[in-house]
Amino acid sequence: MTIYIDIVLLENLIMNFIILLATGLILKEKIKIMRFLLASLVGAIYSVISYMSILEIYQSMILKIILSIVITYIAFNPQTMKKMWKDLIIFYLTSFVFGGAAFALIYIVKPQDILMKNGLFLGTYPLKTIFLGTMIAFIIIITAFTIVKSKITKKDVFCEIEIEINGKNIETTAMLDTGNMLKEPITNTPVIVLEHTLLYDCVPKEILNHLDELLGGDFEKVPEEMKKEYMTKLKFIPFSSLGKQNGMLLGIKADFVKIKNGEQEEKKNNIIVGIHNKSLTKRGEYRALLGMELL
Repeated sequence: MTIYIDIVLLENLIMNFIILLATGLILKEKIKIMRFLLASLVGAIYSVISYMSILEIYQSMILKIILSIVITYIAFNPQTMKKMWKDLIIFYLTSFVFGGAAFALIYIVKPQDILMKNGLFLGTYPLKTIFLGTMIAFIIIITAFTIVKSKITKKDVFCEIEIEINGKNIETTAMLDTGNMLKEPITNTPVIVLEHTLLYDCVPKEILNHLDELLGGDFEKVPEEMKKEYMTKLKFIPFSSLGKQNGMLLGIKADFVKIKNGEQEEKKNNIIVGIHNKSLTKRGEYRALLGMELL
């Protein structure tokens, strides 16, 4: 069986690109074609080196892990180690599922034309066969992840919380927000976002009714005695969100927070409540946002 190097390169380039595309869609990353092509090319060149046995260390597990990290970094450019590991794990999961599905389909279509050399599946089947296999595998992966996400129940998304501030208690429903990684920048304390109307029994209305002015540095509407008591308690929390890249929340430290998730209850003492001056939802299904880190 004659195998052409340019075909090996092209096949792996196509497969790597589609795997990265599927990974990007699952991660909800912005698709950057040139980055994806470059990362795919790096993987494809490694495949050619492996096939030709140019380097004796091509089978090294450490080299393969390093290659995966390089491909992930080129494609998604993660800015933190946490993001890097998340991207890498999803890339591996997608690759495993993708590889199994794609090669199974190729084997069904042209089993007699497939061979394996140095860990690579090769064959004389036409490119349209591998392209069809990769596209079907792509659809299977995206559909599978969509189904898994749709199976998350309200029990998984919502939980009941109890917050004590200045000796007064508030009970409400919070939504688990995977995008909420807010922390007070100086102490690195986690932040729960809460609607300001829930705090009228705990925090003076002179503060709650003038949040925008306070965030802008205008303290004229807060009585002097109240400034002395609360100015040291209030925290300024920067945040970024869709449509607002440089936002700011006013926060106040809670005495404690109890998180009730099903039959489990956990009490946390080091929490800051970020005060949101609008409703979080039109229907009032929840009135607080809770980060994954707090569960």
